[in-house]
Amino acid sequence: MNHWLMKCEPDVYSIADLKKDKRTGWEGVRNYQARNFMRDGMKVGDFAFFYHSNAEPSGVAGIARIVKTGLADPTQFDRKSEYFDPKSTKEKPTWIMVEIEFVEEFPYLLPLEKLRNEKALTKMALLQKGSRLSVQPVTKPEWDCVVGLGHKA
Repeated sequence: MNHWLMKCEPDVYSIADLKKDKRTGWEGVRNYQARNFMRDGMKVGDFAFFYHSNAEPSGVAGIARIVKTGLADPTQFDRKSEYFDPKSTKEKPTWIMVEIEFVEEFPYLLPLEKLRNEKALTKMALLQKGSRLSVQPVTKPEWDCVVGLGHKA
């Protein structure tokens, strides 16, 4: 099993939205490395932190589970979408998404600053200078540390 961190701006889609909807497609990813993580690395049953980005404060809001993989992102075919890609075809889609389901919302948002103060997380991709990927892997020790912090909050 792999572990992940998936970022979304809470005014676009939040952990509360996922809790209400129960499931959603993780669409609109337009970075090749993030797409490759979803396409090649994510497996059904993997868990992901749901991270609220570009927020005050930004932080881990809860946990989701990957329930479907290898889905063509429908926004790439929608001419009205900001994520439209004229080079993508239904036969050969460029952009792949996964479907996630709600697992849990932490009692309180676990802010980025709190994560930065944890010695066990110094190598976590999220905390590296210049790290902006919206989908990124999380090691098992990092996962365990963040889950522990989220349950203490």
